[in-house]
Amino acid sequence: MPGAFHALLPLKPKSKSKRRRIRSHPKEHAGDPSFHLKASGSASARDIGCLVEPLGNLFLASTPGANLRDAGLGALRPLPDDLLLDILGLLPSRDLAALSVCSKAFYVVSAHDPLWRALVLDELGGGFDFARSWRATYYISAASGGRGAHHLIPPRALKIRGFYSDYLFQSWFYANMEMRHEWLARDNIERRRGISVEQFIAEVEEPNRPVLLEGCIDGWPALQKWSKEYLLEISAGKEFAVGPVSMTLDRYFRYADNVQDERPLYLFDSKFAEKVPEMGRDYEVPVYFREDLFSVLGEERPDYRWVIIGPAGSGSSFHVDPNSTSAWNAIIKGSKKWVMFPPEVVPPGVHPSADGAEVTSPVSIMEWFMNFYEACKTWEKRPIECVCRAGEVVFVPNGWWHLVINLEESIAITQNYVTRRNLLNVLDFLKKPNATELVSGTKDRVNLHDKFRGAIEAAYPGMINQLHLEAQQKVAARKKKASFWDSAADARSGGFKFSF
Repeated sequence: MPGAFHALLPLKPKSKSKRRRIRSHPKEHAGDPSFHLKASGSASARDIGCLVEPLGNLFLASTPGANLRDAGLGALRPLPDDLLLDILGLLPSRDLAALSVCSKAFYVVSAHDPLWRALVLDELGGGFDFARSWRATYYISAASGGRGAHHLIPPRALKIRGFYSDYLFQSWFYANMEMRHEWLARDNIERRRGISVEQFIAEVEEPNRPVLLEGCIDGWPALQKWSKEYLLEISAGKEFAVGPVSMTLDRYFRYADNVQDERPLYLFDSKFAEKVPEMGRDYEVPVYFREDLFSVLGEERPDYRWVIIGPAGSGSSFHVDPNSTSAWNAIIKGSKKWVMFPPEVVPPGVHPSADGAEVTSPVSIMEWFMNFYEACKTWEKRPIECVCRAGEVVFVPNGWWHLVINLEESIAITQNYVTRRNLLNVLDFLKKPNATELVSGTKDRVNLHDKFRGAIEAAYPGMINQLHLEAQQKVAARKKKASFWDSAADARSGGFKFSF
């Protein structure tokens, strides 16, 4: 689903979204038998992550108080790790490699794989073949490109102990831990099969509630055809949007098969059907979602459909779908965990700005589960949750916060759309004073409201006025009902009221 797309952003985000690492206590998690590490850790995890211990372990060390980090960082010792890594992120590869031989502490921090991920994506774009780790990928790409990479080779592999850092440890831990069973056990979404369009409108869309639909895409050719081999064959070297870069499917699949990042890159492409027409022919919009009023804009409509491909652990952190639209998400291969909160309930750990233009949230989806999932159990309004599998469709109502994480390698199609039930909300959203920051999926953010309203009035004369009238009637009916119950309560209590 589009939106904040937090799991897709480069390490130096250019969007308005803000991110923060939560100060948790990983020492409490590392020895917890309910947490399991993935069987095959990434190269960076084996080479560097295993050398870093959570800060709490310092108190159990044979020499308490001796942290290799502090001894080896010199004048940079007072800096918190997140700020230190931000500074190192400004260095070119040659300087970062040179820094690694200054001390054992700098050897550890300069090998932090997200630093090399940023260098790969900034310098190579999507033209890389992933090799074990981002650092190794950079070295191999530089060497094969004839640019020389001798400065990237450390003098020898060091076995370092006694480096304690919560921040660095968390990055490794969240990249290598499995989803806990209790995070997947809750499944309270309503599941429906074989309902009519009229039932869907009355019981799902108008109440603006999530639902999981079964059986409505059983006829899609994509369910049978979309193997990796088939997609590679029909894509024929076409490039797809993957986070901040573009990649061919063969390169992306090699990356997805080998990576173990805290925030894996996610293939999320809105032009897939134009690039590969066969993909557009292998699915059709489910019958419940075929009214799409944005279609009156023709080619000027905002982006509305995406193919989504990603490995286990990839996904989208909490966001609200763009332009106040509703959405549907159909899984072709794999499975996804969904967590959804209604519009009036901001998820724990998520802090949107007053105007909605900025969102502060945990760095990764796994970090949110680790630090905030348990808190949901005490909330009066608990989230709607489910695991959606191949052949199933999730309906996401407008305004709902949602988080999605792939439990295995997954392929999905998602579309955002507008119907009569949501048209007034969309028009109100598009004319907000800060629409230039909020509206997405189109270059002409300023004029989208006027263009859309004009096209609707031309295609469906009187619709907007009729919807306003119906909305006013619903408000009046609710007030009348509330007034009736107030009168009934007064009658039962003798009709006494305080008067001042």
